Amino acid sequence: MEFLYFLLIGAVSGWLAGQIWKGAGFGLLGNIVVGIIGGLIGGWIAGKLGIGGGGLLWQIIIAVGGAWVLLFIISLIKKA
Repeated sequence: MEFLYFLLIGAVSGWLAGQIWKGAGFGLLGNIVVGIIGGLIGGWIAGKLGIGGGGLLWQIIIAVGGAWVLLFIISLIKKA
């Protein structure tokens, strides 16, 4: 069941990050991948900043932030 939550959080975070970063949607599977990688990036950044939390909403916020960072990096690579 935890794996399904992991995928759901990844999908929601990737979709939200795609909405924030206009024109960066990758479809459902792409959004899940972006959200999962974004969750890892966001968790790493949150750990380095010393901020933490626990609930589902907090996990989504951290994953969206990380996914947004990932989409920013992807946009820089696409421009090059």
